[in-house]
Amino acid sequence: MDPRALKLAIRIINQSNREHPADSVLRSELKAQENLPRDMGRIVSRTVFSYYRWLGWLDQKNQRLADQIVKAVELADSYAQDPNSFTDDELMARAVPAWLADQLEVTPQLVRAMQAEPVLWLRAKRGLGRAVAAKLGHCEIAGEGILADALRYHGLEDLYRTAPFQAGEFELQNIHSQAVVWLCNPRRGEVWWDACAGEGGKLLHLSDLMRNKGLIWATDRLSARLKRLKHRAARAKVFNYRAAYWDGGAKLPPELPLETKFDGVLLDAPCTNIGTWQRNPHARWTVTPEAVQDLANLQRRYLFNVAPMVKPGGKLVYAVCTLTRSETAEVVAAFQAQFPDFKPLPVPDPFGVIPEPSAQFRFQPYERGGNGMFVALWQRDKPEPPPGTPPPAAGASAPAAGGTTPAA
Repeated sequence: MDPRALKLAIRIINQSNREHPADSVLRSELKAQENLPRDMGRIVSRTVFSYYRWLGWLDQKNQRLADQIVKAVELADSYAQDPNSFTDDELMARAVPAWLADQLEVTPQLVRAMQAEPVLWLRAKRGLGRAVAAKLGHCEIAGEGILADALRYHGLEDLYRTAPFQAGEFELQNIHSQAVVWLCNPRRGEVWWDACAGEGGKLLHLSDLMRNKGLIWATDRLSARLKRLKHRAARAKVFNYRAAYWDGGAKLPPELPLETKFDGVLLDAPCTNIGTWQRNPHARWTVTPEAVQDLANLQRRYLFNVAPMVKPGGKLVYAVCTLTRSETAEVVAAFQAQFPDFKPLPVPDPFGVIPEPSAQFRFQPYERGGNGMFVALWQRDKPEPPPGTPPPAAGASAPAAGGTTPAA
């Protein structure tokens, strides 16, 4: 192994802990390095993530950290060359913490996906998938229709420096995160609330499907994320949004349309991120069972606080990049018990795998190389019209409730 890469990997690992995740430390350290060759940054990243991905095989008590890192890279190379050289039992025992089995079914398929190096997915602007793929090269188009703008990238180029990225023609976005927005199915002219917008990946996608029409409110508990959203939106030429700070509490930002409410609310809630353990393996060893319960309580609070802001007939979409029972099925059950006027909203599977429309989706890490993701959808009841109200005029059409293809 290159001595400089090994030295930098040791420095990053020594700084990483629960408060300072390895991916954040890695970004900071690589940014601070002067004249670091592009290939060196890629090598260091792979080395650090290999260490955490294969930590369950390393002798932390008796081996020097440098030797552990070299061993982890050797294990990663062996798995890439022949995954079957590792048994299912060995992988399930060592690749994830033992407590995970109390929260979800740990299968060989799941842990094998987690041990594989992650897939890089791109989202081209609506209708530009084939053009972006041709410009970048090394792209595999996910399918037809809405899938034609989802690109699996196999190249080694620094995509942030490419002309199509600088022109706002594509974003780096996991395919299952893209699926969340497809399931939202926003319409031109609607008003949406992206309640935990972060740096705006899903907001930019919502805007694209809405043809930059209507309005999207972005809120987050970290103002720094909203500042980064502003820069991303400018590059993507997204103008139909407004931003406000919100900490998830019952007191909503006064800037929001508290009286008129929203056609749709997307709650991409804070979670344990277990569905991202393939690309962020350090988190396997920092997330605790107590954190799962704390976050499930937080998710219920967020859901209960945003639900009243959905218009009658409007949609509420709950999404988390985790698969634990506490953060998925149990949160859904608690919400439905508290808000009976929200009915499950079945919509078609954007990937066409589930034959019938569903109101819940559980996307697995071994499907398409995407993050593990859970999505639930509801529609708020409309009040019954007063007795004697005349029926709608002949030929009037009701607004579509679901589906994954935005209206023209």
